[in-house]
Amino acid sequence: MINFLDPTRPIVNKEGKMEDAFRIFTRQVSEAGLLIGSGSPEGVVTAEVGREYMDLTGTAGSIKYIKRDDNIAGDKTKGWILI
Repeated sequence: MINFLDPTRPIVNKEGKMEDAFRIFTRQVSEAGLLIGSGSPEGVVTAEVGREYMDLTGTAGSIKYIKRDDNIAGDKTKGWILI
């Protein structure tokens, strides 16, 4: 879940460094983005449950995956299903 920023607060401090709220927001946006790669992510790509992956080399019916299962036998690269 992405926590939205308060538009009345600055995103950087007086030294030009990111405020904590902005740092958290950018990390959440980055972690929620679509992963893109070549081939199936199963057994290769580590991700949290709910993350999506697009296979650039996929054919009809095997292009987009979602991480459904968190940890299969201790392996966070497994648990991807085609959607």
